[in-house]
Amino acid sequence: MTAASVILFDLDDTLFAHREAVDAAAATTLRTLDPQLDEDTARAEVARWTELEERHYHRYLSGELDYLGQRRARARDFVAPYGVDLSADEAAEAWFLDYLHGYRDAWMLHDESLSTMSALRSADPGVRFGLITNGDLDFQMAKLDVLGLTPHLEHVIASGAVGVTKPDAGIFEIALELFGVAAHEAAYVGDRLRTDAIGAASVGMLGIWLNRHGIVPASEDRAQAAALGVRTIRNLTELPNLLTA
Repeated sequence: MTAASVILFDLDDTLFAHREAVDAAAATTLRTLDPQLDEDTARAEVARWTELEERHYHRYLSGELDYLGQRRARARDFVAPYGVDLSADEAAEAWFLDYLHGYRDAWMLHDESLSTMSALRSADPGVRFGLITNGDLDFQMAKLDVLGLTPHLEHVIASGAVGVTKPDAGIFEIALELFGVAAHEAAYVGDRLRTDAIGAASVGMLGIWLNRHGIVPASEDRAQAAALGVRTIRNLTELPNLLTA
């Protein structure tokens, strides 16, 4: 048996290789803006796109921008050094949709995602899976459908649909209510220490931080994670052993 009857996952950069897809799409888009960019500059520009994604997506999560507004803001800021005028909303949205074509073409799961879920089910045939994601429900469901994850998930909770975002306790409590379990019966796995693992642990779930890249957290986050009993793994393949130990 696993230590939790319900195991919930984050999606982007946990089950789904979001960063790899973003980098691939940004690199493709850069070639349309300036085919002569050298390799070092292109790498820096891809990193700038990532920074813009973080900045404006958090503006959306905080309610400062709506979903389309954060996409347009990212597009405008990115093309500004290239003299492209995206001041009209229609132009910004059209540019972003072109970027999305490249992003969708690069969608893929992390190699171990499905095999880990299979191993967990083998250890406990009654285990139930779900997903909590900060994002637009329709967009995230499209990923799940394309990637073949939808049949494995009993419930999908998206901040865009429920009006509250991780790490707020409310979104985790909604998931627990949907599954009809107490917090101590559920585990949550995600790639962000505070947003995912600490957020889940704060409501009494087992918070598990997927730290693929060996990130050293801030001292405050590290202390809070330790106090809440957050566990850390470097790869999803470690999850079955953690939950059956």
